[in-house]
Amino acid sequence: MGHSELGAAENPKAYRKQEAIWELFTSECVYFLDQLMVLKEVFLTTLTDLQMRECLQDIDSWRLFANLNELCLVSFGFLTSFLRVIKEMWTNPDSYSTQSLLELLRKAFGESICHCLQKYCLNYSTAILYLDSLKLREDFGFFLKVTVANVIRQCKSRLDDLEGKVKWLDNYQKVKQLKEALVWLPVWEQDKRAHVPEVYRLCRVCLHNLLLHTENAKMHEVYLFLFDQFLLITKIKRSKKKSGVVELNPLRLAAGQELEFLLQESCSLIVLDQPISLDRLQLKNIDQLNATASGLPNSFIVMHQNRYQQCIGVFILQAQTESVKKAWVSEIEDAISSLLKQDSQQPRLKNSFLESTQI
Repeated sequence: MGHSELGAAENPKAYRKQEAIWELFTSECVYFLDQLMVLKEVFLTTLTDLQMRECLQDIDSWRLFANLNELCLVSFGFLTSFLRVIKEMWTNPDSYSTQSLLELLRKAFGESICHCLQKYCLNYSTAILYLDSLKLREDFGFFLKVTVANVIRQCKSRLDDLEGKVKWLDNYQKVKQLKEALVWLPVWEQDKRAHVPEVYRLCRVCLHNLLLHTENAKMHEVYLFLFDQFLLITKIKRSKKKSGVVELNPLRLAAGQELEFLLQESCSLIVLDQPISLDRLQLKNIDQLNATASGLPNSFIVMHQNRYQQCIGVFILQAQTESVKKAWVSEIEDAISSLLKQDSQQPRLKNSFLESTQI
């Protein structure tokens, strides 16, 4: 049972009172933001700015907007006080806070707000007639179109900016989760034989020979992370406390498994090797004939090269299905293309530090 349901069950009268108060507050907020502030910021402020620049000076802003500025100030002050009283009622729901609310409403609607609204509403009919007469003017029609177009463009820009910030925050949370789950093994504990056949360190070999050397290699259930600039291959280590069944298929991509699910299962993600920079990554497809002969269907090869074009790492990755394999290959190829395109337009600082031959 939720908190609101519990409150409604314990004290229905108090709950309905809180609902009514919150509805009044939200309706006043909507009126203030969606009507008053739009009229003020979009039209009145723009018209005032143009008149200061000696444009549309014959238009009477009072006949159009009356005491709009005063009404905005009074409404904002009322909402600020209203919100403060609501917070007091939530933290200390006694008769004193209720009395404070009653005094606020009595003063606001009996004096300031009603007085301002009265002046504003009395001018409304006159403002509509005056606006209809102004719409016949070409310069005023242009003012309305340009003003609205600018607002649409600004809103779109702010929405795009907000969407970017939301995506950034979401990515930040994911990276934070990933950081907590990753385990970086010390150099002396890394087993290069698990993913780099010795024969491929010395010379270039054909695909058939490479697959033959996978028979003695260790198989791991892995989880891949594709970033903008590098690929990270991790080994899934499931917690012994969990009773979940570990899949036996070797080197399968954990496609379809969400990172959150793995974390909930108390899994660790052990980094198999250093991150593979996308500009030093090569993909090799394993055709159906070789895949069937080696017993590794739906597989492809990731090769890591150093700056001397020497292969320093080979990973044979097996996806769950052929479609999952094609999706991964496509995503990696697109990421490589994007990085190379970005480097051609704005090269990264590669000489800011001395590179290891293993990089």
